[in-house]
Amino acid sequence: MQAYLLPIGLLTLSNIFMTTAWYWHLKYKATPLMLVIAVSWGLALFEYCLAVPANRLGSDVYSAAQLKTIQEVITLTVFVGFSAVYLGQAPTWNTGIGFALIAAGAWFVFRG
Repeated sequence: MQAYLLPIGLLTLSNIFMTTAWYWHLKYKATPLMLVIAVSWGLALFEYCLAVPANRLGSDVYSAAQLKTIQEVITLTVFVGFSAVYLGQAPTWNTGIGFALIAAGAWFVFRG
């Protein structure tokens, strides 16, 4: 069971770092762009340190398409939470419908 769950946990943590790297600065528009880029690259380093092992370990039990699908579903989930909590932008019905359609696509990837 750990072989299936560890990659998902690592991908979740990596997506938290990457979402933060991409969007944290939207609340700090006065911060110089070069500083934002440097901080974001620092955060992205941690993301890579988690994502690469997640994919390496995950490839033992998931196909590449399944790993990418897991990563995308996690990315959307993390983004919705980050957007709502940190940026104060709650998801809309259209967001929910769009994500549901993506989830339907994920179902087909795992269907076998």
